[in-house]
Amino acid sequence: APESLMQALEDLDYLAALDNDGNLSEFGIIMSEFPLDPQLSKSILASCEFECVDEMLTIAAMVTAPNCFLHAPPGTEEIALTCWRKFSHPAGDHFTLINVFNAFKEASANSASQCNNEKWCRDYFLSCSALRMAGIIRAELVEIMKRIELPISEPDFGSKENILSIKKSLLSGYFMHIARDVDGSGNYLMLTHRQVAQLHPSSSYYNNRRIPEWVLFHEFSISEDNSIRVVSEISPNLFVELVPQYYFSNLPPSESKDILQEVINHLSPVSTMKEEQK
Repeated sequence: APESLMQALEDLDYLAALDNDGNLSEFGIIMSEFPLDPQLSKSILASCEFECVDEMLTIAAMVTAPNCFLHAPPGTEEIALTCWRKFSHPAGDHFTLINVFNAFKEASANSASQCNNEKWCRDYFLSCSALRMAGIIRAELVEIMKRIELPISEPDFGSKENILSIKKSLLSGYFMHIARDVDGSGNYLMLTHRQVAQLHPSSSYYNNRRIPEWVLFHEFSISEDNSIRVVSEISPNLFVELVPQYYFSNLPPSESKDILQEVINHLSPVSTMKEEQK
């Protein structure tokens, strides 16, 4: 549909992938080297700046591969959740996916046969084929990085600086995928579309006593009960630091936007005073 095409072009413009004439910018040309969604390509390129490429490539592979969490057979849901909690990371689902991938890689390295590998996956209610596919995708992304001579930083997963860097990289690509819990009970209002969504049951925050107020999500699914999937907590301060100003100014009015505007005013009182004096 023409509307979808216009939206796609607008998104590319927000991601700095287009020049003033509507052609691919130099940045857009590099982004197009990756067979990924533009947001994900942008996040990978941002990770070069924030020095968390190793981790970002794993996230990209895991969200591109099929869902690694198997649908638990009736009566085993609680067991599956207990298994998955072993991988959960307090920073969010993107980080949990890194834990799952690293654990699978370690199990594969220690396993003498493919059968042991598949048993390990079954024991944790994980899809062996999805995790193998993630490994193949990640290896392809590494090859692309090498071919276009982009730096691949050393793994540093777990350090505070690394977690912040990953969030900055994700926000650089996914600033259009932000939602806020408007009532403290998990009803997330998306900033862009002003639709309300709930956490997907596979999220490590699902049924958790502490759910974050502000989140970045990988995707929104109408078919799965209006749920947001692969969700990580972000701070409003980090969002306003990295969001393009012209994207923010085009957001529809909302209480969430007002809160973010207050954060911007607080962070830059001088520029706000200048605006008021005009």
